[in-house]
Amino acid sequence: MKTINGDKWQVASLRHAPARQAGDKAPNGAREACSRHVSRVTCHAMAFTLIELLTVISIIAMLAAFTIPVLKGIKRQQYLRSAQAEMEQIETAIERYKAAYGFYPPDNPCDPRVNQLYFELLGTAVITNGTVLTYQSLDDPTIQIAIPTPTQNDFKNVFGSDAGGNNCVNGFMNCTKPGAGEDTRPAQNFLPGLKPDQVTVFTNNFPGNQLPIKLLVVSVGGPDFAYSPLGTGAQGINPWRYNSSNPTNNPGSYDLWVQLAISGKTNLICNWSKQVQLNNTLP
Repeated sequence: MKTINGDKWQVASLRHAPARQAGDKAPNGAREACSRHVSRVTCHAMAFTLIELLTVISIIAMLAAFTIPVLKGIKRQQYLRSAQAEMEQIETAIERYKAAYGFYPPDNPCDPRVNQLYFELLGTAVITNGTVLTYQSLDDPTIQIAIPTPTQNDFKNVFGSDAGGNNCVNGFMNCTKPGAGEDTRPAQNFLPGLKPDQVTVFTNNFPGNQLPIKLLVVSVGGPDFAYSPLGTGAQGINPWRYNSSNPTNNPGSYDLWVQLAISGKTNLICNWSKQVQLNNTLP
């Protein structure tokens, strides 16, 4: 038989080789030929053509186009549910406050964003700081605001003044005062279990003010980083808005709300509607 080195001839010649009996060993040439033949087929099966690659990429792109909006929608619902749960927590505290004092916590009629809910719901104590009487937070003793005097008016610097120059906020009702009688109610914490990300330190940018206070905020933040309801120097601080002096949505009660900026749209979470409102004009 003629011997040819090419794979094709060797494989063809093997087709006409006599059948081997059980136990016989294949000739060396046959083994090498089969090995080379299988290797070539295997390599061909592992390769991808340009059309196949483009098809795979197109499929991945289509899956991403469907998946990304779904994930964004899920994240938005997580933000909304978190804010709604925290609003219910604050509502419960406000109702406990009213049950104890007979009225709702006072607000800041000049600005519902910079309100005194933190101080009213968590309590304060009047202490003597030198010759100055000062409100001290029971939750954080480092937060102190001096009681207004003719020469010192921290409340005006922190909470602002109205058009006539009068203080928007003059003090706190949920307060323990020194020398008070036994029939005087001591301050108490109506909002236990408050998490660290539900409160923040804030310094208003009024001229001459360097006094920090604390505000109740929504834990998810803006959540859009560009959303800054308290000004450009307060990114990530998104306070609960509160109005008890003149509530327009809950007459005789109070309005409590927050705006969440998600993907460039504001989402209003409020205590007068269970429906989330998009791009509402409230602050």
